[in-house]
Amino acid sequence: MKTLSWLTCTALLVWGAASVRAETPPSPPPAPAPRAQVKSLKVTVLSTMLTDLKGLGEWGFAALIEADGHRILFDTGANPDTVLKNAPLLGVDLSTVTDVILSHNHGDHTGGLVTLRRELAKKNPAALSRAHVGRGIFWSRVSSSGRSGEGNSFLAARPRYETTGGKFIEHTEPVELFPGAWLTGPIPRVHPERNWSGKGKVQTPEGLVEDTIPEEQALVLDTEQGLVLVTGCAHAGVINTLELARAKVREAPVLAAIGGFHLFDADEKTLAWTGGKLREMKLGYLSGAHCTGIEALHRLRELTGLDRATSIVGSVGSSFELGKGLDPLKIAR
Repeated sequence: MKTLSWLTCTALLVWGAASVRAETPPSPPPAPAPRAQVKSLKVTVLSTMLTDLKGLGEWGFAALIEADGHRILFDTGANPDTVLKNAPLLGVDLSTVTDVILSHNHGDHTGGLVTLRRELAKKNPAALSRAHVGRGIFWSRVSSSGRSGEGNSFLAARPRYETTGGKFIEHTEPVELFPGAWLTGPIPRVHPERNWSGKGKVQTPEGLVEDTIPEEQALVLDTEQGLVLVTGCAHAGVINTLELARAKVREAPVLAAIGGFHLFDADEKTLAWTGGKLREMKLGYLSGAHCTGIEALHRLRELTGLDRATSIVGSVGSSFELGKGLDPLKIAR
């Protein structure tokens, strides 16, 4: 009996130890690796209405982004040769740039694509050989002016670009193009920011609806100091764009916003709301070019608490550089 009791106690002790081991909570999973951030960055405007001592002005937009050794063109201006002429005047060689982002279908952002590709490919066959677009850019449009025919002029450029060997890459959601650089893809319209002109229609897979420029996308660069936004027109709304960036990339202060914001005809209520939101996001620098509007830019400067050094009217050749801030050149200083 003693032997049996001893065996019983031993078995109970072993079972109890095993139970304790079984009930020990598992080790927590390793923390996710921090996302890459851009360490060096310069954004140079190559097309907009205002120009300084060098370059041609136009109703359009284009900018060169240089980040950690990567170079990418954002939009291509309106006229076929404006960016082609402005770049060398500003000491910029675009022949080594292989990728271009097209923010949306409008001609003042896509007009230079084919000419740039053809001319730069003479020096480097890979120049501007990849064009990043948002889903919907190739959808058929009905002109807001009531004119007959295709309302999406960019459709005619598609075969001409592809004939040169260029390839379109269509995006439907945010994607990291290179470490720390995020393309938003089409931007959800959470807030009713109606930042577009006209009353055109677009033929979507669901039918003919109002053309809200659904394909519009922007570029977001994540830096240690905060997010840097580059946008062509912000038809989707700069606040919608930044809220998407902060949700998908990182909930960080907005270090800089650069490009067109389509606020030139915005009323005071819209500007006050937009400026208030930008201030909440701790906007550090603002370069309002293209369709932002000069008076709208000055009002946003007041509403965000910025000054002449941190909020400028963007001009051809003006730039933003990480660690240095904005260089407005002479005309917008």
